Amino acid sequence: AAHLLALQVRLVMKAYSFIRENVPRVLSSVKDKSSTVPVPRINQYLYFLFAPTLIYRDNYPRNPTIRWGYVATKFAQVLGSLFYAYYIFVRLCIPQFRNSSQETFNLRGLVLCIFNSILPGVLILFLVFFAFLHCWLNAFAEMLRFADRMFYK
Repeated sequence: AAHLLALQVRLVMKAYSFIRENVPRVLSSVKDKSSTVPVPRINQYLYFLFAPTLIYRDNYPRNPTIRWGYVATKFAQVLGSLFYAYYIFVRLCIPQFRNSSQETFNLRGLVLCIFNSILPGVLILFLVFFAFLHCWLNAFAEMLRFADRMFYK
């Protein structure tokens, strides 16, 4: 459910950007009674839907080739991050919560469980950031030959 909600939010943000960039152009050409109305082509919109950006442009800077070794490396890093997250859950989270579920509820146990979950939670947060925002988006940017990779600037 959370993944579906995140996907819907991303699509709404992209649709908003698309409308915000194109409606003023169309309205100004209609107002000027221009013979051609600058409506984007469907392939420009489809490229925008998959490109790792939320700002619509008719054209983006593109690399001439796709480096498939780079794409494979990024997907391997995503896979490695998933295995590492699994290891964190198995070694640090599951034993902690298995022990707490067998005890009777008390405030001391709850506080200890929360403090013992902080480090694994931060590690998982870093892994999600690295795996999705760095590896996954860079792999798709490479496959789409998207040249503007200034994610962190």
